[in-house]
Amino acid sequence: MSEFQDLDHVFENWPFQPGVLSARLVRTANDREVVQMRIEMGVLQMELTGRPDGVRPEGMDTYLDYLLQESLNRQADFKLTEDECFEIDREFLQFYHRRICLMALREFRHAVDDADHTLALMDFARDHSPSEEWTVSHEQYRPFVNFHRIQSAAMAELQDDGPEAAIEEINRGVDRLREVFVAMEVEDRFEDDELVGQLVEMKETLRTEYQVGRTLAEQLTDAITAEQYERAAQLRDEIERRGKGH
Repeated sequence: MSEFQDLDHVFENWPFQPGVLSARLVRTANDREVVQMRIEMGVLQMELTGRPDGVRPEGMDTYLDYLLQESLNRQADFKLTEDECFEIDREFLQFYHRRICLMALREFRHAVDDADHTLALMDFARDHSPSEEWTVSHEQYRPFVNFHRIQSAAMAELQDDGPEAAIEEINRGVDRLREVFVAMEVEDRFEDDELVGQLVEMKETLRTEYQVGRTLAEQLTDAITAEQYERAAQLRDEIERRGKGH
């Protein structure tokens, strides 16, 4: 056994800051890149790809992959067992920790992938839930996960294609988020929802900071609403032209 196994040197060089999400990317001794998150009494270390803890459930990349494979061997309407629910919750938590770290590190494409995984896992959990109570306890977080996905996708577009693309990504994301509220039968709360408000504020901040007016997609919506069909056709052609040039 090594004489020194404590983490004092890590804690001294990376102090915990209450109320601040501290994350970093580091390389391991065998040249793996991993995500680290400083917590109050230690450090969480997560793999950058696959499942954050590096475990391969039943040889699969994630527990969701295992469940999808397992579902092929069961009846379509099977219900999750207590142990399976527990493992699903473990995977939810792991992907949440990595997602917020990736967002803090501006690794937005990776964060989008993690949000998509979580939403797919939520879909599976909902479709095979053992009870309505368990479903509700998980579905309540669907708007929040979508919120993270929209933020991350918009920032990825900002990095890659500029502010107009980021604004259009937010618009598409907000439309999808409205569908979530409709499916949850709480559409009446949509306009006043705090997460929706933050997305609208993010969009207007981008407009101001980068001096962006109405995007082509927004202009197209305006033209259709005003029954300006010739203008709408011109805008469609421009959107298609830009899409081919991308």
